[in-house]
Amino acid sequence: MRPGHAKDHPATAPPGAAGPVGSPTHGAVADDGEGCRVRGEGVLLPAGPAEVRRIDADVPGAVGRVLGQVLAERLRRALRTDALFGEELAERVARFTLEGGKRTRARLLWWACRACAGRDAAAAGAALRLGAALELLQTCALVHDDVMDRAVLRRGRPALHTDLADRYAGRVGPERAGRFGQSAAVLAGDLALAWADDLMAETPLAPGTGKVVRRLWSDMRTEMVAGQYLDVQGQVTEARSLPRVLRAACLKSALYSVERPLALGAAVAGADRVTLRRLGDAGRCVGMAFQLRDDLDDVFGDPRVTGEVCGDDIREGKPTYLVAVARARAEAAGDGAALAVLDRWLGDPALTERGLDEVREVLVATGARATVEAELDRLAARGLRHFDGAVLDPEGAGPLRDLLLATAGARPETDATVGPAARARGGARGDR
Repeated sequence: MRPGHAKDHPATAPPGAAGPVGSPTHGAVADDGEGCRVRGEGVLLPAGPAEVRRIDADVPGAVGRVLGQVLAERLRRALRTDALFGEELAERVARFTLEGGKRTRARLLWWACRACAGRDAAAAGAALRLGAALELLQTCALVHDDVMDRAVLRRGRPALHTDLADRYAGRVGPERAGRFGQSAAVLAGDLALAWADDLMAETPLAPGTGKVVRRLWSDMRTEMVAGQYLDVQGQVTEARSLPRVLRAACLKSALYSVERPLALGAAVAGADRVTLRRLGDAGRCVGMAFQLRDDLDDVFGDPRVTGEVCGDDIREGKPTYLVAVARARAEAAGDGAALAVLDRWLGDPALTERGLDEVREVLVATGARATVEAELDRLAARGLRHFDGAVLDPEGAGPLRDLLLATAGARPETDATVGPAARARGGARGDR
């Protein structure tokens, strides 16, 4: 049974919901048995400091429960709007979001809030809702990204546009079904974005805090689109200069994936400007490292681990830092053979496994792989130094620091480059 097929399952509340919308918990105040209160639209929120600490043990689960409650209501409304739309599109958006990945952005937001606000229940409740909104925004980004990249897999399963195309291929033929799948996936991403904006707008915040959070949210959405545009524009124009590649990576990944989630969590907590700046600097460095690791994994990663087909960036001719370094080094060395391999396979949708192996050999032989790995480690260490300069609550700072290091994808010895004195100033690892 493929998820999202209306005939395969009834239109019920998504997994993770505490109960169907319209049940006694909806719109009431009740305990869910796990230390949270059900309020407003049936959304689970922490009721006090002790409940906040219990959420720490499973932040993705807590975000998932909020998403389950929110999406149950959104699905009911979608089905009332139109049954076919609700069953075929809205359900897929909900399931894609609920069955999502590691919820790294939501976790970054949560732990930034905890590091700045301690166990304040009101701030934690807002952080959970905004974390859920980030997951919906990520659904929008991934669904649209898969269409633009013509990716067939996402998280080890058919991409949403592929799933929708497969549903209709036997009825209208593969070509028309493919176009339909792409069009429907664009609409699915739009729906996820609308739901994300709704959830953000409906999150109760103090006037001053709300203004900061709304500006950050607005900037993040614009930066995400700008970075994606630079990415696709670079593909079609073959603009692969190092500064241009780095700018696209900063907008598309560093800001959206790490810096802005940290800033949102800190802003919800009412952090001061100095703390916001230091967390922002840390997030930008770690976010760039995150993108470099993603570039490496696309070429050298194990599909069983990444859940995606290897070499998609090469097939699409994406202007990655990894390829830009290889090309610059080959040109400087007058290595015509290496340049010929890159020119032959970059942007070729028919890239073979043998062709990918040739590209890998060039990336290793030119020193591009080693250079990117070293730069990744340097950025991670720099990000940790920025982080350790912030004055944070030790209870939240330790887990946040560990999460940043894991997000960077740096080698284990990277953490040793930041001395214990610096860690103590940040109130992180040494204070746990």
